[in-house]
Amino acid sequence: MTVKERKYCLAFSCFPLIGPKKFFLLKRYFGSAEKAWEAKREDLLKIGFSEKLVSSFVEFREKFDLSSYILRLKKLGIETIFFEDKNYPKNLKNIDGEPFLIYTLGQFSARDSIALGVVGTRKITSYGRQVTEKLVSELVSSGLTIVSGLAYGVDFVAHYTALETGGRTIGVWAGGLDSVFLGFRKNLVEKILKEGKGVIVSEYPLGFFPKRQTFPQRNRIISGLSLGVLVTEAAEDSGALLTANFAESQGRPVFAVPGPITSPLSAGTAKLLKSGAKLVYNVKDILEELDISQKVKCLAAREILPEGKDEEIILNLLRNEEKHIDQIIKESGFKSAKVAETLTLMEIKGKIKSLGGGRYAIRH
Repeated sequence: MTVKERKYCLAFSCFPLIGPKKFFLLKRYFGSAEKAWEAKREDLLKIGFSEKLVSSFVEFREKFDLSSYILRLKKLGIETIFFEDKNYPKNLKNIDGEPFLIYTLGQFSARDSIALGVVGTRKITSYGRQVTEKLVSELVSSGLTIVSGLAYGVDFVAHYTALETGGRTIGVWAGGLDSVFLGFRKNLVEKILKEGKGVIVSEYPLGFFPKRQTFPQRNRIISGLSLGVLVTEAAEDSGALLTANFAESQGRPVFAVPGPITSPLSAGTAKLLKSGAKLVYNVKDILEELDISQKVKCLAAREILPEGKDEEIILNLLRNEEKHIDQIIKESGFKSAKVAETLTLMEIKGKIKSLGGGRYAIRH
């Protein structure tokens, strides 16, 4: 995808009335995001868009300052991953209504392809906390990344337990990433990013504050990034059941933990179990269903880990694309001699490869 095409895709992500399905329709019809963005009013009406939608879009594109928006993203350290990019999460590509781009803080790892969504009630009980901590810590020990929604209760316990037990976690936010640091989740998000043990993900642009209707859309991404979804504790009307429904519609297994029949926060998991979710008594019930032990071993063998801060910085620079040595020098802030020496040592160790002409890439 060209730089110009990426910019137009980014611009479309900022217009709230055109979601993934409408965007892909526009792109197919007009041949590119650029042509769709610049399409005449009458051509937009021809494909069935309402007069109200077209008027709103035309007004938006006339006022939208894309250059300023890109500068804001850079200032906040927010990156964008487009559907066509190699590092777009494979699990997420295989769902209905996949985002055409996602905003991220932090870096994805190869290990994140083996992930499990862990969700549940915001009004977590001591039983729910104990169950969530036990299962998440054992899932982490088995090599899984934990995905959840950065909410109170089960979500928070799942994220925090993953970090405390040395694992990785992905937090999916229902608004722009400039609003994810507000409230109680600020310390959690900072911990995830500071320790480099996960990613914060959103499909929503800067300035977009979470709304009631965006949380269900966020839930489809939680399940979309995961091989399956585990509900540890939930009431009958819990939003966690929506995540489970998305997982089922995406062809991914749903797991539920039975709870005390005296607790209304067991009604949701009971409902899931009645409708065919796999009962979880211990972590083996999940691992056997997913059959991932061999995948974890293969990923562990392939994962490229840095030795020291210098290698970590260079690996992060090469994580998503190949780069010329001059670009690596500029972006790393290292002196040219240091970069040349580090690249040579990393090539000898088999971590990176030279593509010729001064260009380098990670060796997969």
